[in-house]
Amino acid sequence: MATPISHVSRVRALYKGILKLHRGLPLEMKAIGDQYVKSEFRLHKSAPHQETKIFMSEWTKYYITLAKQLGQRKQIQTIGVELSEELMDNFREEQIGQLMELLKESHKPMKEGS
Repeated sequence: MATPISHVSRVRALYKGILKLHRGLPLEMKAIGDQYVKSEFRLHKSAPHQETKIFMSEWTKYYITLAKQLGQRKQIQTIGVELSEELMDNFREEQIGQLMELLKESHKPMKEGS
């Protein structure tokens, strides 16, 4: 009989999997993404059970979406998805602030030599 995988092992596997997928992103996106993932996983280390379930579900969806997008063999690769208004309504004020910071960072001009 197989032993059940612990919650900590699932979290660690998802975290490492996301960081591994980020290797396929352009350098600027990878840097921003890695920093954000590390911060979010650290912040949710001691989150309540219900919040942890939602957290893992959403990050698993992110992992699957990014894996599909990176797996596409197109000339122009599309990364990301539009967030629905319904989803945005569920975000806390600090999460909206984080999204705005990510948006600003992602629109900065690339530095020469990068």
